[in-house]
Amino acid sequence: MDSTIKPVAIHRTTLRIAVGALFFMAGLCFSSWASRIATVQQTMGLSDAALGAVLFSLPVGLMLSLPFSGWVITKIGSKRLLLSAILFYGAALVSLGLAKNTFQLICCLVCYGFASNAVNISVNTQAVANEGMYDKPIMATFHGLWSMAGFTGALIGTFMIAQGVDPFRHFITVLCILIVGVAIASRFLYDDYGTASNSVKSTSTLSERLKLMIPLLTLGSIAFCSMICEGAMFDWSVVYFKKVVVAPIALQGYGFTAFMFTMAGGRFIADGFAHRFGLKRTLQVSGSLTVTGLLVAVIFPYFYTAIAGFLLVGVGVSSVVPMVYSAAGKSKTMSAGVALAAVSTIGFIGFLVGPPVIGFIAGLATLRASFVFIAVMGASVVVLSTRAKI
Repeated sequence: MDSTIKPVAIHRTTLRIAVGALFFMAGLCFSSWASRIATVQQTMGLSDAALGAVLFSLPVGLMLSLPFSGWVITKIGSKRLLLSAILFYGAALVSLGLAKNTFQLICCLVCYGFASNAVNISVNTQAVANEGMYDKPIMATFHGLWSMAGFTGALIGTFMIAQGVDPFRHFITVLCILIVGVAIASRFLYDDYGTASNSVKSTSTLSERLKLMIPLLTLGSIAFCSMICEGAMFDWSVVYFKKVVVAPIALQGYGFTAFMFTMAGGRFIADGFAHRFGLKRTLQVSGSLTVTGLLVAVIFPYFYTAIAGFLLVGVGVSSVVPMVYSAAGKSKTMSAGVALAAVSTIGFIGFLVGPPVIGFIAGLATLRASFVFIAVMGASVVVLSTRAKI
């Protein structure tokens, strides 16, 4: 039986607006915390090293959530998980504003990371359901809305800081927005409770079961390579412009801004490109753009050429994860939620290990050499997608 969710009870446009709104709210919740990290650091008197150790609590919560979310989504459905998880996400955000010491902050970050991943898996499962109602890809557009929310949250955070609003009151405001949004959107989500199986199809041998898992493992590997690139760009782009490009202090953030701008914009054109040229070609082009952009920045480490390179990298990584999630959600061997959990687990490991590996390579050689390694990961996206049966 094909386990792909094919909703029929809700108009596709209504569902698309509701799911898009929840993607936006999830992005707003994430960026609201990111915009106040420096404030919390200053308030608690944390050194950079101490802050780095504390922030590791967030991916710990994410990893703890992965097996739980994959299991619970088969029990209660993606709609119920999404609604409960996003409210918990907002509550965890508020708790970050209430934390008075490092221990409390660590506990709150674990909960925040846990909720974040539960929201990620369930909202993407809803997006897969909605995409099944169209004859073209729409997944990347949803992720584009998440990226837009990131910019919005950053702007709101900047305003709150300028007005002297403390994180608690800032986060309470965001929670109120979430509550209103959830109350409205909850009526228009697809209820997939009891519609999907949580296991691989019954087969006679272990080898046949493993063979059925190969497509998901391949998708996970593509996500792994791309998210190494994405994680490295998030954490090291400013450092690259500071130490390699040697940009003035006022311009050191321009590379990251360029990367984020094209990553967000690329997601709004990726669906049309994938519809016209197919998933395989989209992933091949994405990986090629990532490689090209990184090599330009490495070979020509000057301000304008590095900016051009980072613009290309942003476009390159923009579509990979949405396209991979879309393909995983159409798995014929297990439910959309479980397939997404499996693929996101593999991919997120890349997001976690990428930045430390870059630092390790930079310590052994140079930061430019470590960016060559990221380019190799981009090339791996091309190779894996070329060999994959997708």
